[in-house]
Amino acid sequence: MTERPEPDEVITRGQVTLRSYREDDLDPLLQAVTESLDHLRPWMPWAANYTRQSAAGFLARSARDWADGLEYNYAIVTDGALAGGCGLMTRIGPGGLEIGYWVHRARTRRGLATMASAALVEQAFRLPGVDRVEIIHDELNVASGGVPRKLGFTEVGRQPLSDPAPGGNGVGVVWRLTRPVA
Repeated sequence: MTERPEPDEVITRGQVTLRSYREDDLDPLLQAVTESLDHLRPWMPWAANYTRQSAAGFLARSARDWADGLEYNYAIVTDGALAGGCGLMTRIGPGGLEIGYWVHRARTRRGLATMASAALVEQAFRLPGVDRVEIIHDELNVASGGVPRKLGFTEVGRQPLSDPAPGGNGVGVVWRLTRPVA
């Protein structure tokens, strides 16, 4: 059986280490999300009614989706603490991976999402068949738009979001970066 190429399970970039989620992340993940609910709920539909069961379900799905090659979810770790999460997702169709991210409310405005996303871009373009990476966020979430802008993504359009954020207007800004020509 041939192994399917996948991104590294541990990546270090600047002040952040990204590592695939583990079972023992349950308590740190739950704590990081619940401490950040006021910050996350407006933009992250999954943060509504977040519970220990939500966190456990996410960790189980993350392991399953990684094994199936559907999503590669990472804990963002800095200063020894779980400071957020990010991932590469296959939901934008063949040849593309979408990046998603969130950061603990006490760790925003430090470039962590940008460093994590830069590391994920590098990982994505190491994979065969990936020719584009996208970041999609609600157009009212201006802070999230700073990440693709800083990384050289180009805004390529706007589209209705399939899962609108409570604090947004349901219009997603689509940013794209294409594989550099060798």
